[in-house]
Amino acid sequence: MGFAFTNLLELEDLARAKVPRPSFDYIAGGAEDEVSLRRNREAFTKWALRPRVLVDVSRRDTSTSVLGQRVSMPILVAPTAFHGLVHPEGEVATARGAAAAGTVMVVSAIATRELEEVAKAVAGPCWFQLYVWRDREVTAQLVKRAARAGYGAICLTVDTPLLGRREKDERNAFTLPPGLSIANVRPAGLDGVPASERGSAFAKYVAELLDPAVTWKDIAWLRSLTSLPIVLKGIMTAEDATLAVEHRVDGIIVSNHGGRQLDSTVGTLDALPDIVAAVQGRVEVFMDGGVRRGTDVLKALALGAKAVLIGRSALWGLALGGADGVRRVLEHLRGELELAMALTGRAALAQVDRSLVQRV
Repeated sequence: MGFAFTNLLELEDLARAKVPRPSFDYIAGGAEDEVSLRRNREAFTKWALRPRVLVDVSRRDTSTSVLGQRVSMPILVAPTAFHGLVHPEGEVATARGAAAAGTVMVVSAIATRELEEVAKAVAGPCWFQLYVWRDREVTAQLVKRAARAGYGAICLTVDTPLLGRREKDERNAFTLPPGLSIANVRPAGLDGVPASERGSAFAKYVAELLDPAVTWKDIAWLRSLTSLPIVLKGIMTAEDATLAVEHRVDGIIVSNHGGRQLDSTVGTLDALPDIVAAVQGRVEVFMDGGVRRGTDVLKALALGAKAVLIGRSALWGLALGGADGVRRVLEHLRGELELAMALTGRAALAQVDRSLVQRV
């Protein structure tokens, strides 16, 4: 029967009892004072729904398309690192759970399973999230491997020139347990995250091996490597959204890295309207950060997001129930979205627009 839950907000406490403390803190924690982490949730309370009544909602449809790919819901699995921390099948199980729910997983480059193994586990395409290593050939090989393995898009994370100060990880001297590594860069010998007596070993890995000199000109370099759609993850301003359009990307994800990078940003839902206005429909806009309820999803869609992504909730589902736990989390959130659509008088996502929400 697995684990019992009433809503996604309960999952963190359920997982806390099962996941070892350093791994739990790595997933749950944010940067510094965790202001950005809190604001992601608080942003949803600033918008109220405006329900319309006496509408036929006897049939509801939550399906949509993302970068031309049909999905059963406007909810994707965000790229998160090290799924092997919470389940022995790691990213393979997460991908199976997402596929069973009819949606897309964005697979992290910093995964504990190789990207080819994850792709083989599911029938439909995943997206591949990318960091840029100082050794550009390592990065180029990852992009080419993702294309060969059948991934549907390359998602470049742009908000991590260095790792944010995650103080829980520093206190825990977080590192990967024995038997886990960054599987995708094993051929280059860069898969190990050495133990550290003080501070976060992963922060040291990022500082030493990932490239803090990446700029907008590197989008053209990335484009030269692949014909796959390119999505930029970590856009938080209208100015950068405009630059993303000018550099001919295919999508952007409004994200503050789940509150794990720069502290004291606005919540992502608060950043969304200006970014949507700036891109003027020229690229697809997605959003992550703090999504825990179907009404959260509906508000993001009303403010112009094509879809949202969930990170921690999917990991808690993985920890508690493997692939089926991930599926249950996604389907629960889809059920809440469908109910919220019905109660606001919207039978299909095409009927969701700005008139659905007002600032309070």
